[in-house]
Amino acid sequence: MNKGPHPLTLLFASVLGLSFLSACNRTDEPVRIQGGLVSGARGADPSIKIYKGIPFAQPPVGDLRWKEPQPPKPWQGVRKADSLPPACVQNVVKSRLPWTEEYMHQGETSEDCLYLNIWTGAAAVKEKRPVMVYVYGGGFTEGSNAVAVYDGEELAGMGAVIVVMNYRLGPLGFLAHPELSAESAHHTSGNYGLMDQAAALRWIRDNIEAFGGDPQRVTVFGQSAGAMSVSALLESPQAQGLFARAIIQSGPGLLPPSILSGSVPLDKAEENGARFAAAMGAASLADLRAIPPEKLIGGAGSVRFGTVIDGWFLPEKNSDKGPLPLINGFTADDLGVDGGFGSPPPATVEAYEGEARKLYGDEAGAFLSLYPANSDAGVPALRKAAAQDRARISLYLWASKQAAAGSSVYTYYFDRAIPWPDHPEFGAFHSGELPYVFNNLKIFDRPWETTDYAIANQISRYWINFAERGDPNGPGLQPWPDFNPSQPVTMRLGARMGAMPIADPAETAFWKRILAAPDGQ
Repeated sequence: MNKGPHPLTLLFASVLGLSFLSACNRTDEPVRIQGGLVSGARGADPSIKIYKGIPFAQPPVGDLRWKEPQPPKPWQGVRKADSLPPACVQNVVKSRLPWTEEYMHQGETSEDCLYLNIWTGAAAVKEKRPVMVYVYGGGFTEGSNAVAVYDGEELAGMGAVIVVMNYRLGPLGFLAHPELSAESAHHTSGNYGLMDQAAALRWIRDNIEAFGGDPQRVTVFGQSAGAMSVSALLESPQAQGLFARAIIQSGPGLLPPSILSGSVPLDKAEENGARFAAAMGAASLADLRAIPPEKLIGGAGSVRFGTVIDGWFLPEKNSDKGPLPLINGFTADDLGVDGGFGSPPPATVEAYEGEARKLYGDEAGAFLSLYPANSDAGVPALRKAAAQDRARISLYLWASKQAAAGSSVYTYYFDRAIPWPDHPEFGAFHSGELPYVFNNLKIFDRPWETTDYAIANQISRYWINFAERGDPNGPGLQPWPDFNPSQPVTMRLGARMGAMPIADPAETAFWKRILAAPDGQ
Protein backbone atom coordinates (compact mmCIF):
# COMPACT_ATOMS: atom_id res chain seq x y z
CA MET A 1 0.00 0.00 0.00
CA ASN A 2 1.27 3.47 -0.90
CA LYS A 3 1.86 5.33 2.37
CA GLY A 4 2.78 8.64 0.65
CA PRO A 5 6.04 10.57 0.90
CA HIS A 6 8.26 10.30 3.93
CA PRO A 7 7.71 13.14 6.46
CA LEU A 8 11.34 14.26 6.02
CA THR A 9 10.71 14.50 2.29
CA LEU A 10 7.69 16.72 2.94
CA LEU A 11 9.71 18.87 5.33
CA PHE A 12 12.54 19.22 2.82
CA ALA A 13 10.08 20.16 0.05
CA SER A 14 8.36 22.67 2.33
CA VAL A 15 11.65 24.32 3.28
CA LEU A 16 12.74 24.34 -0.36
CA GLY A 17 9.44 25.91 -1.40
CA LEU A 18 9.69 28.59 1.29
CA SER A 19 13.29 29.28 0.27
CA PHE A 20 12.24 29.64 -3.37
CA LEU A 21 9.36 31.96 -2.41
CA SER A 22 11.76 34.02 -0.32
CA ALA A 23 14.23 34.17 -3.21
CA CYS A 24 11.52 35.32 -5.59
CA ASN A 25 10.52 38.16 -3.26
CA ARG A 26 13.74 38.95 -1.44
CA THR A 27 14.68 42.57 -0.94
CA ASP A 28 17.28 43.63 -3.44
CA GLU A 29 20.53 45.47 -2.72
CA PRO A 30 19.84 49.19 -2.23
CA VAL A 31 20.19 51.51 -5.22
CA ARG A 32 21.46 55.06 -4.81
CA ILE A 33 19.33 57.73 -6.49
CA GLN A 34 18.89 61.45 -5.97
CA GLY A 35 17.44 61.67 -2.49
CA GLY A 36 19.05 58.60 -0.98
CA LEU A 37 19.12 54.82 -1.04
CA VAL A 38 16.10 52.77 -2.14
CA SER A 39 15.45 49.04 -2.01
CA GLY A 40 12.92 47.00 -3.93
CA ALA A 41 11.92 43.38 -4.31
CA ARG A 42 12.08 40.56 -6.85
CA GLY A 43 9.16 39.66 -9.06
CA ALA A 44 7.53 36.31 -9.74
CA ASP A 45 10.39 36.00 -12.21
CA PRO A 46 13.37 36.42 -9.85
CA SER A 47 15.42 38.06 -12.61
CA ILE A 48 13.07 41.09 -12.47
CA LYS A 49 13.62 43.76 -9.82
CA ILE A 50 10.59 45.84 -8.85
CA TYR A 51 10.55 49.20 -7.10
CA LYS A 52 7.11 50.49 -6.08
CA GLY A 53 6.34 53.89 -4.66
CA ILE A 54 9.51 55.88 -5.36
CA PRO A 55 8.81 59.62 -4.87
CA PHE A 56 9.60 61.79 -7.87
CA ALA A 57 8.24 64.98 -6.27
CA GLN A 58 7.20 66.32 -2.89
CA PRO A 59 3.62 65.68 -1.78
CA PRO A 60 1.49 68.38 -3.47
CA VAL A 61 -0.33 69.28 -0.25
CA GLY A 62 -0.94 72.47 1.72
CA ASP A 63 0.71 75.42 -0.02
CA LEU A 64 2.00 73.06 -2.75
CA ARG A 65 -1.54 72.24 -3.90
CA TRP A 66 -1.88 73.74 -7.42
CA LYS A 67 1.84 74.39 -7.69
CA GLU A 68 4.49 72.97 -9.98
CA PRO A 69 5.82 69.69 -8.54
CA GLN A 70 8.91 70.21 -6.41
CA PRO A 71 11.88 67.79 -6.21
CA PRO A 72 11.55 65.19 -3.45
CA LYS A 73 13.31 65.86 -0.16
CA PRO A 74 16.28 63.62 0.70
CA TRP A 75 15.84 60.83 3.27
CA GLN A 76 18.13 59.03 5.66
CA GLY A 77 18.83 55.30 5.55
CA VAL A 78 17.29 52.93 3.02
CA ARG A 79 13.80 53.71 1.80
CA LYS A 80 11.74 50.58 1.10
CA ALA A 81 9.99 50.69 -2.26
CA ASP A 82 8.12 47.41 -2.07
CA SER A 83 4.43 48.35 -1.92
CA LEU A 84 2.11 50.11 -4.35
CA PRO A 85 1.50 53.79 -3.62
CA PRO A 86 -1.96 55.32 -3.27
CA ALA A 87 -3.61 56.79 -6.33
CA CYS A 88 -4.09 60.52 -6.66
CA VAL A 89 -7.45 61.57 -5.20
CA GLN A 90 -10.40 60.47 -7.34
CA ASN A 91 -13.79 58.84 -7.10
CA VAL A 92 -12.84 55.15 -7.05
CA VAL A 93 -15.10 53.15 -9.34
CA LYS A 94 -13.89 49.58 -9.11
CA SER A 95 -15.49 48.46 -12.37
CA ARG A 96 -17.52 49.99 -15.17
CA LEU A 97 -18.20 47.69 -18.07
CA PRO A 98 -16.45 46.99 -20.30
CA TRP A 99 -13.68 47.97 -17.89
CA THR A 100 -13.49 45.26 -15.27
CA GLU A 101 -11.40 45.37 -12.10
CA GLU A 102 -8.15 44.72 -13.96
CA TYR A 103 -8.51 48.09 -15.74
CA MET A 104 -9.50 50.17 -12.70
CA HIS A 105 -7.82 51.41 -9.53
CA GLN A 106 -8.80 49.25 -6.56
CA GLY A 107 -6.82 50.67 -3.65
CA GLU A 108 -6.42 53.78 -1.54
CA THR A 109 -6.21 57.38 -2.70
CA SER A 110 -4.31 60.33 -1.28
CA GLU A 111 -3.29 63.85 -2.17
CA ASP A 112 0.23 62.61 -1.37
CA CYS A 113 0.51 60.54 -4.55
CA LEU A 114 3.45 61.61 -6.71
CA TYR A 115 5.25 58.27 -6.86
CA LEU A 116 6.38 55.95 -9.64
CA ASN A 117 6.96 52.22 -10.05
CA ILE A 118 9.89 50.61 -11.90
CA TRP A 119 10.38 47.10 -13.29
CA THR A 120 13.83 46.15 -14.56
CA GLY A 121 15.65 43.00 -15.58
CA ALA A 122 19.01 44.76 -15.82
CA ALA A 123 21.68 42.82 -13.97
CA ALA A 124 24.02 45.79 -13.59
CA VAL A 125 23.83 49.52 -13.11
CA LYS A 126 24.28 51.48 -16.34
CA GLU A 127 23.35 48.52 -18.52
CA LYS A 128 21.57 51.06 -20.78
CA ARG A 129 18.33 49.25 -21.60
CA PRO A 130 15.54 51.13 -23.40
CA VAL A 131 13.06 52.78 -21.05
CA MET A 132 9.28 52.73 -21.53
CA VAL A 133 7.24 55.21 -19.49
CA TYR A 134 3.49 54.60 -19.39
CA VAL A 135 0.88 57.34 -18.88
CA TYR A 136 -2.48 55.94 -17.80
CA GLY A 137 -5.87 56.95 -19.11
CA GLY A 138 -9.12 57.65 -17.28
CA GLY A 139 -10.42 60.91 -18.69
CA PHE A 140 -8.05 62.95 -16.46
CA THR A 141 -10.32 62.01 -13.54
CA GLU A 142 -9.41 58.36 -12.82
CA GLY A 143 -6.48 55.95 -13.00
CA SER A 144 -3.23 55.13 -11.23
CA ASN A 145 0.05 53.27 -11.54
CA ALA A 146 -1.42 50.54 -9.32
CA VAL A 147 -3.92 49.35 -11.95
CA ALA A 148 -3.34 45.64 -12.50
CA VAL A 149 -3.11 45.63 -16.31
CA TYR A 150 -0.20 48.12 -16.17
CA ASP A 151 2.07 45.69 -14.32
CA GLY A 152 5.40 45.92 -16.16
CA GLU A 153 7.05 42.63 -15.25
CA GLU A 154 6.42 40.88 -18.57
CA LEU A 155 7.72 43.81 -20.64
CA ALA A 156 10.74 44.13 -18.35
CA GLY A 157 11.48 40.48 -19.00
CA MET A 158 11.60 41.29 -22.73
CA GLY A 159 14.45 43.76 -22.29
CA ALA A 160 13.08 47.19 -21.35
CA VAL A 161 12.97 49.16 -18.11
CA ILE A 162 9.30 49.94 -17.42
CA VAL A 163 8.10 52.98 -15.47
CA VAL A 164 4.53 53.96 -14.56
CA MET A 165 3.97 57.25 -12.71
CA ASN A 166 1.01 58.84 -10.96
CA TYR A 167 -0.20 62.32 -11.85
CA ARG A 168 -2.80 64.62 -10.30
CA LEU A 169 -6.37 64.34 -11.57
CA GLY A 170 -9.60 66.32 -11.80
CA PRO A 171 -9.65 69.74 -10.10
CA LEU A 172 -6.49 68.89 -8.15
CA GLY A 173 -4.63 68.27 -11.39
CA PHE A 174 -6.17 70.70 -13.85
CA LEU A 175 -7.85 73.61 -12.05
CA ALA A 176 -7.17 76.97 -13.69
CA HIS A 177 -8.15 80.13 -11.79
CA PRO A 178 -7.32 83.84 -12.18
CA GLU A 179 -5.73 83.96 -8.71
CA LEU A 180 -3.64 80.88 -9.41
CA SER A 181 -2.41 82.48 -12.62
CA ALA A 182 -1.62 85.71 -10.75
CA GLU A 183 0.57 83.91 -8.18
CA SER A 184 2.37 81.83 -10.83
CA ALA A 185 5.79 82.93 -12.06
CA HIS A 186 4.56 81.94 -15.54
CA HIS A 187 1.21 83.76 -15.19
CA THR A 188 -0.62 80.53 -15.93
CA SER A 189 -2.62 77.87 -14.13
CA GLY A 190 -3.97 74.40 -14.81
CA ASN A 191 -1.96 71.54 -16.32
CA TYR A 192 -0.58 70.44 -12.95
CA GLY A 193 -1.12 66.82 -13.96
CA LEU A 194 0.94 67.39 -17.10
CA MET A 195 3.62 69.11 -15.01
CA ASP A 196 3.72 65.97 -12.85
CA GLN A 197 4.32 63.87 -15.96
CA ALA A 198 7.17 66.14 -17.06
CA ALA A 199 8.63 66.07 -13.53
CA ALA A 200 8.58 62.27 -13.60
CA LEU A 201 10.36 62.32 -16.97
CA ARG A 202 13.02 64.66 -15.56
CA TRP A 203 13.46 62.31 -12.59
CA ILE A 204 13.82 59.40 -15.02
CA ARG A 205 16.42 61.31 -17.04
CA ASP A 206 18.46 61.92 -13.89
CA ASN A 207 18.04 58.55 -12.14
CA ILE A 208 17.14 55.74 -14.53
CA GLU A 209 20.74 54.66 -15.13
CA ALA A 210 20.76 53.37 -11.56
CA PHE A 211 18.12 50.84 -12.68
CA GLY A 212 19.92 49.84 -15.89
CA GLY A 213 18.01 52.22 -18.15
CA ASP A 214 19.24 54.47 -20.95
CA PRO A 215 18.11 58.10 -20.46
CA GLN A 216 18.73 58.70 -24.17
CA ARG A 217 16.25 55.98 -25.18
CA VAL A 218 13.08 56.87 -23.32
CA THR A 219 9.76 56.06 -24.99
CA VAL A 220 6.63 57.62 -23.51
CA PHE A 221 3.43 55.71 -24.27
CA GLY A 222 -0.15 56.18 -23.14
CA GLN A 223 -3.75 55.31 -23.90
CA SER A 224 -6.90 57.50 -23.98
CA ALA A 225 -6.24 60.46 -21.64
CA GLY A 226 -2.73 59.06 -21.42
CA ALA A 227 -2.49 59.32 -25.21
CA MET A 228 -3.71 62.92 -25.05
CA SER A 229 -1.04 63.49 -22.40
CA VAL A 230 1.63 62.07 -24.70
CA SER A 231 0.46 64.42 -27.44
CA ALA A 232 0.65 67.34 -24.99
CA LEU A 233 4.18 66.33 -23.97
CA LEU A 234 5.16 66.23 -27.64
CA GLU A 235 3.94 69.82 -28.01
CA SER A 236 5.29 71.21 -24.74
CA PRO A 237 8.55 73.16 -24.56
CA GLN A 238 8.76 72.01 -20.93
CA ALA A 239 9.09 68.36 -22.00
CA GLN A 240 11.58 68.94 -24.82
CA GLY A 241 14.47 66.50 -24.74
CA LEU A 242 12.94 64.28 -22.04
CA PHE A 243 12.03 61.39 -24.37
CA ALA A 244 13.13 60.07 -27.73
CA ARG A 245 9.97 58.40 -29.11
CA ALA A 246 6.26 58.22 -28.41
CA ILE A 247 3.32 55.81 -28.73
CA ILE A 248 -0.23 57.18 -28.84
CA GLN A 249 -3.02 54.66 -28.24
CA SER A 250 -6.62 55.80 -28.92
CA GLY A 251 -5.92 59.51 -28.67
CA PRO A 252 -5.29 62.51 -30.93
CA GLY A 253 -5.62 61.79 -34.63
CA LEU A 254 -8.30 59.17 -34.05
CA LEU A 255 -11.39 61.32 -34.56
CA PRO A 256 -12.30 64.94 -35.30
CA PRO A 257 -11.74 67.45 -32.45
CA SER A 258 -15.49 67.75 -31.86
CA ILE A 259 -15.59 64.02 -31.02
CA LEU A 260 -12.45 63.73 -28.90
CA SER A 261 -12.22 66.91 -26.83
CA GLY A 262 -8.96 68.82 -26.94
CA SER A 263 -7.38 71.50 -24.76
CA VAL A 264 -9.21 74.69 -23.82
CA PRO A 265 -7.75 78.22 -23.81
CA LEU A 266 -6.53 79.63 -20.50
CA ASP A 267 -9.18 82.34 -20.24
CA LYS A 268 -11.98 79.81 -20.69
CA ALA A 269 -10.35 77.44 -18.19
CA GLU A 270 -10.03 80.29 -15.67
CA GLU A 271 -13.74 81.06 -16.08
CA ASN A 272 -14.56 77.42 -15.38
CA GLY A 273 -12.25 77.48 -12.35
CA ALA A 274 -13.84 80.61 -10.91
CA ARG A 275 -17.27 79.04 -11.34
CA PHE A 276 -16.02 75.91 -9.59
CA ALA A 277 -14.57 77.93 -6.67
CA ALA A 278 -17.86 79.78 -6.24
CA ALA A 279 -19.78 76.50 -6.21
CA MET A 280 -17.42 75.25 -3.50
CA GLY A 281 -18.08 78.38 -1.42
CA ALA A 282 -14.42 79.43 -1.59
CA ALA A 283 -13.81 83.19 -1.54
CA SER A 284 -10.02 82.92 -1.81
CA LEU A 285 -7.18 80.55 -2.71
CA ALA A 286 -6.63 80.01 1.00
CA ASP A 287 -10.22 78.82 1.24
CA LEU A 288 -9.74 76.49 -1.71
CA ARG A 289 -6.52 75.06 -0.28
CA ALA A 290 -8.26 74.42 3.04
CA ILE A 291 -11.00 72.27 1.47
CA PRO A 292 -10.42 68.52 1.90
CA PRO A 293 -9.32 66.96 -1.41
CA GLU A 294 -12.18 64.45 -1.47
CA LYS A 295 -14.69 67.30 -1.24
CA LEU A 296 -13.03 69.06 -4.18
CA ILE A 297 -13.27 65.91 -6.28
CA GLY A 298 -16.88 65.40 -5.29
CA GLY A 299 -17.77 69.00 -6.11
CA ALA A 300 -16.53 68.94 -9.69
CA GLY A 301 -20.07 68.42 -10.97
CA SER A 302 -20.47 69.49 -14.58
CA VAL A 303 -17.16 71.42 -14.70
CA ARG A 304 -14.78 69.68 -17.08
CA PHE A 305 -11.12 69.55 -16.05
CA GLY A 306 -8.52 68.78 -18.68
CA THR A 307 -5.49 70.18 -20.46
CA VAL A 308 -5.19 73.94 -20.91
CA ILE A 309 -3.56 75.97 -23.67
CA ASP A 310 -1.74 78.18 -21.20
CA GLY A 311 1.05 79.60 -23.40
CA TRP A 312 3.74 78.13 -21.14
CA PHE A 313 3.36 74.38 -20.76
CA LEU A 314 1.08 74.10 -23.79
CA PRO A 315 1.72 76.73 -26.47
CA GLU A 316 -0.91 77.88 -28.94
CA LYS A 317 1.28 76.45 -31.69
CA ASN A 318 3.42 73.33 -31.59
CA SER A 319 6.94 73.81 -30.24
CA ASP A 320 10.00 73.38 -32.42
CA LYS A 321 10.86 70.01 -30.92
CA GLY A 322 12.72 67.90 -33.44
CA PRO A 323 10.79 65.12 -35.21
CA LEU A 324 10.51 61.89 -33.22
CA PRO A 325 9.58 58.33 -34.20
CA LEU A 326 5.86 57.85 -33.49
CA ILE A 327 3.25 55.08 -33.29
CA ASN A 328 -0.44 55.99 -33.30
CA GLY A 329 -3.53 53.81 -33.59
CA PHE A 330 -6.90 52.77 -32.23
CA THR A 331 -9.19 49.80 -31.61
CA ALA A 332 -11.95 48.66 -33.95
CA ASP A 333 -14.70 49.40 -31.42
CA ASP A 334 -13.10 52.45 -29.87
CA LEU A 335 -14.89 55.39 -28.26
CA GLY A 336 -16.80 57.21 -30.97
CA VAL A 337 -16.68 54.09 -33.13
CA ASP A 338 -18.65 51.87 -30.76
CA GLY A 339 -21.31 54.49 -30.00
CA GLY A 340 -19.63 55.32 -26.71
CA PHE A 341 -20.73 58.96 -26.66
CA GLY A 342 -24.31 58.92 -25.39
CA SER A 343 -27.22 56.85 -26.65
CA PRO A 344 -27.04 55.86 -30.34
CA PRO A 345 -29.76 57.14 -32.67
CA PRO A 346 -32.59 54.76 -33.57
CA ALA A 347 -31.45 51.88 -35.78
CA THR A 348 -33.82 52.56 -38.65
CA VAL A 349 -33.21 53.45 -42.27
CA GLU A 350 -35.24 56.65 -41.84
CA ALA A 351 -33.20 57.81 -38.82
CA TYR A 352 -29.92 56.81 -40.49
CA GLU A 353 -30.64 58.79 -43.66
CA GLY A 354 -31.87 61.78 -41.65
CA GLU A 355 -28.71 61.70 -39.60
CA ALA A 356 -26.61 61.66 -42.80
CA ARG A 357 -28.42 64.70 -44.20
CA LYS A 358 -27.94 66.57 -40.91
CA LEU A 359 -24.25 65.73 -40.61
CA TYR A 360 -23.08 65.94 -44.21
CA GLY A 361 -25.43 68.39 -45.95
CA ASP A 362 -24.58 68.51 -49.63
CA GLU A 363 -22.33 65.47 -49.16
CA ALA A 364 -25.16 63.32 -47.75
CA GLY A 365 -25.88 61.75 -51.13
CA ALA A 366 -22.25 60.72 -51.49
CA PHE A 367 -22.26 59.24 -48.00
CA LEU A 368 -25.44 57.23 -48.60
CA SER A 369 -24.11 55.90 -51.90
CA LEU A 370 -21.00 54.63 -50.11
CA TYR A 371 -22.87 53.27 -47.08
CA PRO A 372 -26.40 52.48 -48.32
CA ALA A 373 -28.95 51.15 -45.84
CA ASN A 374 -31.32 48.61 -47.34
CA SER A 375 -32.96 47.51 -44.09
CA ASP A 376 -33.22 48.54 -40.47
CA ALA A 377 -31.26 45.46 -39.44
CA GLY A 378 -28.23 46.61 -41.43
CA VAL A 379 -28.03 50.12 -39.94
CA PRO A 380 -25.78 49.40 -36.87
CA ALA A 381 -23.14 47.65 -38.99
CA LEU A 382 -23.16 50.48 -41.54
CA ARG A 383 -22.74 53.11 -38.83
CA LYS A 384 -19.77 51.24 -37.40
CA ALA A 385 -18.16 50.63 -40.81
CA ALA A 386 -18.45 54.34 -41.64
CA ALA A 387 -17.02 55.35 -38.25
CA GLN A 388 -14.09 52.95 -38.62
CA ASP A 389 -13.29 54.26 -42.09
CA ARG A 390 -13.52 57.85 -40.85
CA ALA A 391 -11.19 57.10 -37.93
CA ARG A 392 -8.58 55.36 -40.12
CA ILE A 393 -8.60 58.26 -42.58
CA SER A 394 -8.47 60.82 -39.77
CA LEU A 395 -5.41 58.98 -38.47
CA TYR A 396 -3.93 58.95 -41.99
CA LEU A 397 -4.31 62.75 -42.20
CA TRP A 398 -2.70 63.16 -38.76
CA ALA A 399 0.19 60.93 -39.80
CA SER A 400 0.62 62.90 -43.04
CA LYS A 401 1.24 66.08 -41.01
CA GLN A 402 3.73 64.33 -38.73
CA ALA A 403 5.58 62.79 -41.67
CA ALA A 404 5.74 66.18 -43.41
CA ALA A 405 7.44 67.52 -40.26
CA GLY A 406 10.09 64.80 -40.55
CA SER A 407 8.83 62.17 -38.11
CA SER A 408 8.92 58.48 -38.92
CA VAL A 409 5.37 57.29 -38.22
CA TYR A 410 3.73 53.89 -37.79
CA THR A 411 -0.06 53.60 -37.56
CA TYR A 412 -2.21 50.64 -36.51
CA TYR A 413 -5.77 49.32 -36.35
CA PHE A 414 -6.33 46.76 -33.55
CA ASP A 415 -9.33 44.51 -34.19
CA ARG A 416 -9.04 41.54 -31.82
CA ALA A 417 -12.06 41.26 -29.52
CA ILE A 418 -11.13 39.85 -26.12
CA PRO A 419 -12.78 36.42 -25.78
CA TRP A 420 -15.65 37.23 -23.42
CA PRO A 421 -18.70 34.96 -23.71
CA ASP A 422 -20.69 37.06 -21.22
CA HIS A 423 -20.20 40.29 -23.19
CA PRO A 424 -19.48 39.74 -26.88
CA GLU A 425 -21.17 43.08 -27.62
CA PHE A 426 -18.09 45.06 -26.55
CA GLY A 427 -15.84 43.74 -29.32
CA ALA A 428 -12.39 45.33 -29.57
CA PHE A 429 -13.33 48.05 -27.09
CA HIS A 430 -11.47 51.16 -25.92
CA SER A 431 -8.52 49.80 -23.84
CA GLY A 432 -8.99 46.29 -25.26
CA GLU A 433 -5.42 46.26 -26.60
CA LEU A 434 -3.79 46.89 -23.20
CA PRO A 435 -3.59 43.25 -22.00
CA TYR A 436 -1.81 42.43 -25.27
CA VAL A 437 0.54 45.44 -25.15
CA PHE A 438 1.63 44.60 -21.57
CA ASN A 439 1.51 40.84 -22.33
CA ASN A 440 -0.63 40.46 -19.22
CA LEU A 441 -3.36 38.06 -20.36
CA LYS A 442 -2.70 35.93 -17.29
CA ILE A 443 -4.23 38.46 -14.89
CA PHE A 444 -7.65 38.28 -16.62
CA ASP A 445 -10.22 35.54 -16.12
CA ARG A 446 -11.04 35.09 -19.80
CA PRO A 447 -11.14 31.99 -22.02
CA TRP A 448 -7.98 33.00 -23.87
CA GLU A 449 -7.16 31.12 -27.04
CA THR A 450 -3.80 30.21 -28.52
CA THR A 451 -4.32 33.09 -30.95
CA ASP A 452 -4.51 35.59 -28.09
CA TYR A 453 -1.17 34.52 -26.65
CA ALA A 454 0.40 34.79 -30.09
CA ILE A 455 -1.06 38.29 -30.55
CA ALA A 456 0.19 39.41 -27.12
CA ASN A 457 3.69 38.08 -27.81
CA GLN A 458 3.84 39.88 -31.15
CA ILE A 459 2.34 43.23 -30.09
CA SER A 460 4.48 43.50 -26.96
CA ARG A 461 7.53 42.71 -29.11
CA TYR A 462 6.56 45.45 -31.58
CA TRP A 463 6.41 47.93 -28.66
CA ILE A 464 9.74 46.75 -27.24
CA ASN A 465 11.45 46.92 -30.65
CA PHE A 466 10.16 50.47 -31.12
CA ALA A 467 11.52 51.46 -27.71
CA GLU A 468 14.90 49.94 -28.59
CA ARG A 469 15.45 51.65 -31.94
CA GLY A 470 12.39 53.61 -33.11
CA ASP A 471 11.20 50.85 -35.45
CA PRO A 472 8.69 48.15 -34.38
CA ASN A 473 9.92 45.60 -36.92
CA GLY A 474 12.07 42.64 -36.03
CA PRO A 475 12.74 38.93 -36.63
CA GLY A 476 9.70 36.67 -36.57
CA LEU A 477 7.18 39.53 -36.89
CA GLN A 478 4.94 40.48 -39.78
CA PRO A 479 6.41 43.55 -41.54
CA TRP A 480 4.96 46.83 -40.26
CA PRO A 481 5.29 49.48 -42.99
CA ASP A 482 6.30 52.96 -41.96
CA PHE A 483 3.85 55.63 -43.01
CA ASN A 484 3.94 56.81 -46.61
CA PRO A 485 1.30 59.36 -47.73
CA SER A 486 1.32 57.91 -51.24
CA GLN A 487 0.43 54.44 -49.91
CA PRO A 488 -2.70 54.79 -47.70
CA VAL A 489 -2.31 51.67 -45.58
CA THR A 490 -2.17 50.95 -41.86
CA MET A 491 -0.99 47.97 -39.82
CA ARG A 492 -3.69 45.55 -38.78
CA LEU A 493 -3.01 44.09 -35.33
CA GLY A 494 -5.10 41.08 -34.39
CA ALA A 495 -5.71 37.51 -35.46
CA ARG A 496 -4.57 38.60 -38.91
CA MET A 497 -1.38 40.67 -38.82
CA GLY A 498 -0.25 42.78 -41.73
CA ALA A 499 -0.74 45.92 -43.76
CA MET A 500 -4.30 46.79 -44.81
CA PRO A 501 -5.81 49.66 -46.85
CA ILE A 502 -7.26 52.46 -44.74
CA ALA A 503 -10.41 52.34 -46.94
CA ASP A 504 -11.30 51.94 -50.59
CA PRO A 505 -10.45 54.93 -52.85
CA ALA A 506 -13.98 56.37 -53.01
CA GLU A 507 -14.43 56.19 -49.23
CA THR A 508 -11.00 57.70 -48.72
CA ALA A 509 -11.78 60.63 -51.03
CA PHE A 510 -15.13 61.24 -49.29
CA TRP A 511 -13.72 61.30 -45.77
CA LYS A 512 -10.80 63.49 -46.78
CA ARG A 513 -13.31 66.08 -48.00
CA ILE A 514 -15.37 65.82 -44.81
CA LEU A 515 -12.40 65.94 -42.45
CA ALA A 516 -10.95 68.92 -44.31
CA ALA A 517 -14.13 70.93 -43.60
CA PRO A 518 -13.84 73.64 -40.91
CA ASP A 519 -15.94 71.71 -38.37
CA GLY A 520 -14.35 68.36 -39.20
CA GLN A 521 -17.73 66.65 -39.55
